[in-house]
Amino acid sequence: MMPLLLLGALALTLCIAGLLEYQFHLQSLNSIPLRIHVNGTRGKSSVTRLVAAGLREGGLKTFAKTTGTAPRVIDSEGKDRIIHRLRLPSIGEQVRLLRYFSGESPDAVVMECMAVQPQYQWIAEHQMVKSHIGVITNVRPDHLEEMGPTENDVAYSLSNTIPVGGTFITGEDQKPDLLESIAKQNGSEFIKSDESSITQKELKLFTYIEHPSNVAVALDVCRLAGVDRAVAMTGMHKVQPDVGALVAWKLRAKEKEYQFINGMAANDPVSTLQIWKFVSDRYQNKNKSCIFFNSRDDRPLRTKQMIELTLKDIKPDNFIIRGNKIQTVVDKFIFHSPSTIVKIIKLNDALDDAIDLIKDLPSKSLIYAIGNQVGAGQEILEKISKLKYHD
Repeated sequence: MMPLLLLGALALTLCIAGLLEYQFHLQSLNSIPLRIHVNGTRGKSSVTRLVAAGLREGGLKTFAKTTGTAPRVIDSEGKDRIIHRLRLPSIGEQVRLLRYFSGESPDAVVMECMAVQPQYQWIAEHQMVKSHIGVITNVRPDHLEEMGPTENDVAYSLSNTIPVGGTFITGEDQKPDLLESIAKQNGSEFIKSDESSITQKELKLFTYIEHPSNVAVALDVCRLAGVDRAVAMTGMHKVQPDVGALVAWKLRAKEKEYQFINGMAANDPVSTLQIWKFVSDRYQNKNKSCIFFNSRDDRPLRTKQMIELTLKDIKPDNFIIRGNKIQTVVDKFIFHSPSTIVKIIKLNDALDDAIDLIKDLPSKSLIYAIGNQVGAGQEILEKISKLKYHD
């Protein structure tokens, strides 16, 4: 009997502690006048940074948190603070940061959703952030193991962060009707951002390659917060890009010059192809093209998808692949682009081997890097960055 009583007392104590913790969390939320929650397949970190920069330029004391290639806290002056984790990432991190932000007397807080599983996405919004403005950048076929198997399933999963009784903004162009219906069920206003409202002149003022859809979404958020469009755009042009942002470098090696685009952060086929169309229109002209694909050994399906995409839809002049056991995959799809020159290096080969293949490309080539950026991918990018030059 005594052990049961002790167990019951312990359970009751834990319940009371949990209730008190939740009440403290609600107090933290109540001291943050404007809470913005950013979700989506691609562009979450970029939109989080753009929104925070626009709000700051408008005079709002704004803090933000991104969970992109490298997690960051962005303070009220726009400075990045690296998050050093002593354990695996957990959505409980959001609660601790919201408590910290609330103690800084902010006008607004912008949080990038770090949850992937549908149930945790729901908890992140409806128990943790309770946003006034919810954002879903787009819906793409990624993380299908957790949110799939279909793209509709991904949309339903992401929609778990649509606020109740707030405002919902999206740049999604394939499934806006599905998202709008859920927003209405939640009693939230629905806004579909118009990327055509962003001019080429405005895009060229960014220090990196930014998607017009991301800018349009961020501007709509800032407008709702009362910040003038021109003021918000001025702030966005000052933004420090995420580590995984789409960047364009001019390279020089062996008396040759190249245009290099890092698209590794967009590691799903749909986004990869969209970015290629965007950058090829802007940079390719009549010069040679090259896709550099850094694969992951533990994602054979993704590797197959990216090789098929490259040979079937992009059809580059050169295709450099870093990966193992992929020759049979290349042989299967090479008929789509028989003139493509394919070079394969293994994952355990020296990283300088990949750099040497890039240096051997024809001068003026447009090089588009895709695939995995973490680990060796980041090391390769660091080596490539040493070839950068400015006019």
